[in-house]
Amino acid sequence: MYNTIVLKLFRVTKASIKRDFLHQSIIFPSILYSYYNRYNFICNIKYFANMSIKCFQGRNDNYNGVTVHSIEEPCLVTVFPQYLQDSLKIWSEQKKRTIWFRVHLSHSEWIPILVENGFKFHHAREEYVMLYYWLNKETVCNIPPYAHTNLGVGAFVFNEKTSEILVVKEKNVKGHMFWKLPGGYIEPGENIDEAAQREVLEETGIQTMFKCLVAFRHSHNAAFDCSDIYMIAYLTPCTFDITKCEIEISECKWIKLNEYLYHPEVHENNRLLAKKMIEFLKNPIGITAEHGIHPITKKPLCVYSISTNKEICACEK
Repeated sequence: MYNTIVLKLFRVTKASIKRDFLHQSIIFPSILYSYYNRYNFICNIKYFANMSIKCFQGRNDNYNGVTVHSIEEPCLVTVFPQYLQDSLKIWSEQKKRTIWFRVHLSHSEWIPILVENGFKFHHAREEYVMLYYWLNKETVCNIPPYAHTNLGVGAFVFNEKTSEILVVKEKNVKGHMFWKLPGGYIEPGENIDEAAQREVLEETGIQTMFKCLVAFRHSHNAAFDCSDIYMIAYLTPCTFDITKCEIEISECKWIKLNEYLYHPEVHENNRLLAKKMIEFLKNPIGITAEHGIHPITKKPLCVYSISTNKEICACEK
């Protein structure tokens, strides 16, 4: 109630001051300083009134937490510390658990202030950084770490008529270049089967059809100090003429599977995968993909399950 009255008073007084200022400053230049002080005083009243009622709203999550997006609730860095303190007080009274601040690049000056107030870094993207503060001091913080495993896919593109597979040599690698399977990292929001087909098309120009997963490799302390899972997919070619990617690939060719197994320019890890592929071809049991919709979130999902030879062949139809 008090803040509302003050703000109304400010609007009326501000208009009156500006009118009197323009009229009397022409006649009495000596009173300019006096009016300036009065105007500045009223501006300060508005500033403190706003500051006393301003708090971040944020978005409530499913875990009794709040996420503030700086793009949605911007404020000047000069008033940010007070807004933050007032907001934390209210959230504490509401017994919120975790407070998240998603700070956009344009508001990066908030970051040191958040850190000074106990916030910790959780993860970052190109356009923002995410910080969190565990507000509930009565329980141990159980915030899960950000995604710590990279997911990639390699493609065994097998031509059943010629018993050949598609192999590539990467261009931008140090040291000796080995023949390897086409493939790469899976992009955010992309399914494994779709990523396998995309990577093959981008690197070799070959269009393919995903049939199943036959193996995966798991390692640690890889790129960005993350763990690494590399899925091995079995695909059949729909086209056969190679058009390699000039940026990433130095060489690309079809090669007999048995020749690849014993080729001197094949890494031992890929040699092992080739053996597993030969075993698979003798007894085709793999992990196929079935697309659907999540019953709760209503978002697309993909279920992977073990399938027999008959089911794998049906995936092509």
